[in-house]
Amino acid sequence: MKVDLILTSDWHLRETVPVCRTDDFWTVQWVKVEYIHTLQRQYGCPVLHAGDLYHHWKPSPYLTSHTIDYIPNDFWTVYGQHDLPQHNLNLRQKSGIHVLHRANRAHVLVGTHWGEEVMRESFSVPHKNGARNILVWHHMVWQGRRPYPGCTDPSSIAVLKKYSDYDLILTGDNHRPFVEEYDGRVLVNPGPITRQSADETHAPRVYLYNAERNTVWPEYIPYTKDAVSRVHLEERIEREGRIDAFISKLQGEWEAGLSFEENLKRFFSANKIREATLEIINQSLEHEG
Repeated sequence: MKVDLILTSDWHLRETVPVCRTDDFWTVQWVKVEYIHTLQRQYGCPVLHAGDLYHHWKPSPYLTSHTIDYIPNDFWTVYGQHDLPQHNLNLRQKSGIHVLHRANRAHVLVGTHWGEEVMRESFSVPHKNGARNILVWHHMVWQGRRPYPGCTDPSSIAVLKKYSDYDLILTGDNHRPFVEEYDGRVLVNPGPITRQSADETHAPRVYLYNAERNTVWPEYIPYTKDAVSRVHLEERIEREGRIDAFISKLQGEWEAGLSFEENLKRFFSANKIREATLEIINQSLEHEG
């Protein structure tokens, strides 16, 4: 089947390493970008990206130069909140995306960027029976259950019903990949190409699109499943548990009428406290004195 578009989002290109990663993240992210570049050369079609190309709006010259070298040709994007100074679209000329646009390595779509309401068509793809109207929008959209209590962002079905003029809607921001179909139209939320938190368990992917049939299907990007670890979360829970236990003991053994320092001395005498913890407390007491 003919591929007319490659659909992707939320690359979050960065120099810093996500705390959950156990691999050479800098190299891994460019391997994935190069994989998409190879797909673009293979199919000779545009790449549509739904925002948050960068993890921070002000990429370093080093990160920017790598982007220029690796980013696919015929690349089209919108601004996500991570791409914008102060999450403000009026400041977009200060951003790394603007540099790519001026260097002619990325095309910025007219809309719809983060924080904007849908006002116009983003992209159009011709086919033998006409053309497909496509909306590219960096906006939180979810499928199935609400992602958190009190969420006011729309569901994928609600978006398809509301914006019925579009044959294809490509969204970003939600890091969970999914596809929703309704009344012959389709919404695609590709998710990030690299997993940047321990909660992201999906297989990284892009979606390939055929305009004649208005159909999408996933193209999975090779990845190492155990490159993401939950050890840091377990260590944090353990640390918070120790702190809670320490506070509980203090609350139960505190004696009114004694000074703060004297209460601490009695507590230390009656309980086994790590040397590192004692040192920190003593340094704090000396500083306060």
